[in-house]
Amino acid sequence: MTGAVTDTMDRPLRDLRISLTDRCNFRCAYCMPKALFGANHAFMPRSELLTFEEITRVAGVFTGLGVRKLRLTGGEPLIRRDIEDLVAMLAGVDGVEDISLTTNASLLTLDKARALKAAGLNRITVSLDGIDDATFQAMNDVGFPVAKVLEGIANAERAGLAPIKINMVVQRGINDHDIVPMAEHFRGTPHIVRFIEYMDVGNSNGWRLDQVLPSREVVERVGAHWPIEPVARNYRGEVAERYRYTDGAGEIGMISSVTQPFCGDCSRARLSAEGKLFTCLFASAGHDIRDRLRAGASDESLTEYLQGIWSRRADRYSELRTHETKPVDTRKIEMSYIGG
Repeated sequence: MTGAVTDTMDRPLRDLRISLTDRCNFRCAYCMPKALFGANHAFMPRSELLTFEEITRVAGVFTGLGVRKLRLTGGEPLIRRDIEDLVAMLAGVDGVEDISLTTNASLLTLDKARALKAAGLNRITVSLDGIDDATFQAMNDVGFPVAKVLEGIANAERAGLAPIKINMVVQRGINDHDIVPMAEHFRGTPHIVRFIEYMDVGNSNGWRLDQVLPSREVVERVGAHWPIEPVARNYRGEVAERYRYTDGAGEIGMISSVTQPFCGDCSRARLSAEGKLFTCLFASAGHDIRDRLRAGASDESLTEYLQGIWSRRADRYSELRTHETKPVDTRKIEMSYIGG
């Protein structure tokens, strides 16, 4: 693995990821191992979470700095009660052009999907790390079946939450046998499967370099069954490399932050459920927004504070890790805390 370290960090701010909870209801490849997040784990008390009004206010400040896309994430964002009320509030913020949500779809009933769509949600991304039931249930560690996730995807489609993206984190020797079956299942549909290289997010997922299956191998495996060709990115900062089936049967994507890092084009900021701002998925510390809000800070002072944070950012963890072909020696925040 090789990678050139970016010389310039001139990155526009366009995308705000908003974590609504540090809770989830089943585990994935990246977070929430049972040994650390078992039944007795103490999650955040509700009083520490940003209120919907606080989230909406922060979103308004961010749109003044150029943010146009909001993504609700977690944990599992659908655990947050009355989330459709927040969506409606965010949809009314000047400058917001797109609101999306990342979910494991376990709670995505048809009524919930329709309520979210009516409130102003545009689309969803669903985490699904395997199409084989035995593999998927072993990975989520609670016996949750693939069929329920597919039901959630169908509900989202019926509600008009499109395009739907399906994220599969690929681990060599764990679920890579499901690459072709996953592609086959969604081939011919309007849904886009995105294969994600296994990353060393957080400190608890036991990441090893030999479990990373480079995206180029995914392309080779899928292409051996159905010819595919690259497609131009939709915009600067889009993390997925796009490919389409040459017979017109749809599109897939590759997210290669281990072998082909994209730090230099990153346009995402992340707001934790308790109001800390992180400028990188691999950050070790955040900037406290909640205390400033609750101390009565004006929108002008918040704008100045956030602008200063973004203009000074120099994080490039993925490039450094790839350059060294090993994790960078730093404690990183858990993905369940700030989302993907």
